[in-house]
Amino acid sequence: MARGSLIKELAREILGEEKAGKVWKRVEFIGDLALIRVPLGMEPWELKPLAEELLKRFNFVKSVWAAIPGVEGPYRLRSHVLLAGEERSETIYREHGCVFKVDINKVYISPSLNYEHLRIARLTRPGETVLNMFAGAGLFSIIIARHAAPRKVYSIDINPYAYQYMVENIRLNHVEDIVEPILGDAGEVVDSRLSNSSDRVLMPYPELALDYLDKALKALRGGRGWIHVYLHVKTLKGEHYLVKAEEALRKRLESLGLGSYEIAGKRKIRNVGPRMHQVVLDVKIP
Repeated sequence: MARGSLIKELAREILGEEKAGKVWKRVEFIGDLALIRVPLGMEPWELKPLAEELLKRFNFVKSVWAAIPGVEGPYRLRSHVLLAGEERSETIYREHGCVFKVDINKVYISPSLNYEHLRIARLTRPGETVLNMFAGAGLFSIIIARHAAPRKVYSIDINPYAYQYMVENIRLNHVEDIVEPILGDAGEVVDSRLSNSSDRVLMPYPELALDYLDKALKALRGGRGWIHVYLHVKTLKGEHYLVKAEEALRKRLESLGLGSYEIAGKRKIRNVGPRMHQVVLDVKIP
C-alpha cells in the first residue's frame, strides 16, 4: 500500500472519518522524523494515538512531532510538540540526491517545497550568479549548485543556527566552490557587498518578500534578470489567489518606480491555512 493511502487508513481507524479528513494530508516526513501539522480546531494531544501508530507502521520513523500552525519570531520557526518516540529534533533529510542536516526546532524546513527546489534549479542557466536572500539550511542553494551549473550562489540567512547547518550542508554536498554562506540580514548584505551582483534572485520568505523587493532589484546585475517572489495570499469568496498575488506584486513594483517587467511564471505551491495560499511568481526584469 502506498504511504499516503496507509496514513489515510490509519487516520480513519484511529481518529474517525471527520478528523481523519483534516489530518491525513498533513503528515510530513523529514528524515527519520514524522510531523503532523495540527489542523485548526484540534489540540496536539488528540494526535498522540495516531503518532504512536505511525511509529509502529513506519520502521524508519524514530519520533513524531506535532507542528503548531504558524511561524514565529525573526527566524520564522514553527513550534513543535513531541507526541511519540525519541526526544530528538535533529535529523538527516535527503532530497534530489542531496543530503541535509537540519533541526526542525532551529531551522524552518518544508518538504512541500520539494518540487519547487528542483524547478528553480532547472530554470537556472549555466554561468549564472544566484542570490538566495532567505536561505535557511541551504536547500534551494545547494540543489541549484548540484543540478544546474551556476558560477556562484550567494546564500544568506539571519538565523545563526540555519547558517551553521548551511555551512555543514555545503560541505556534506561538496559545493564549497559554488555556494557561499553568509550570516546576516539580506537587505544589509545586498547594500554592503552584493549590489549589482546577480542574475537571479530567490525570495522564499513570503512574509518579507515584498518588503525586501527593492533590495532584490538592487542586487540584479545591470538592473535586469530574474526574481522569484514567494507570497502568502489570503482570499475571500470569489477571489483568485494568483490574481491577488499579481496585484500585490504589481502595486509594489510600481511603488518602486519599475515600469518594465514581465510576470513570466506563476504557480500555487500549497495551502497554508483556510483560504491562505502559498504562491510563487517568476518575474523577468528586461
